[in-house]
Amino acid sequence: MAETHKKTVQPNKQALLNRLKRVEGQVRGLHRMIDEDKYCVDILHQISAVESALKNVSLVLMEDHAKHCMVKAIQNGNQEETIEELMDIIKRMK
Repeated sequence: MAETHKKTVQPNKQALLNRLKRVEGQVRGLHRMIDEDKYCVDILHQISAVESALKNVSLVLMEDHAKHCMVKAIQNGNQEETIEELMDIIKRMK
């Protein structure tokens, strides 16, 4: 996975960090459930909850990116690159 060196100020940084802390706790819970031989269906429900929580983090980040980074890039004349980047993001999230 290629990492860019672009930086930005995350407008919802604290909310994102809080969500990720909850996800981290959910993942620790999954580890504990497996270690304690919990019922498979219960573990699968928890996995689904983690996946959903991460998708929500992604959606918040995508919205912030569209409202801030993309708008700025388009205003600076980088329409093609911005659209290509957006399509790459959508393909990865799919």
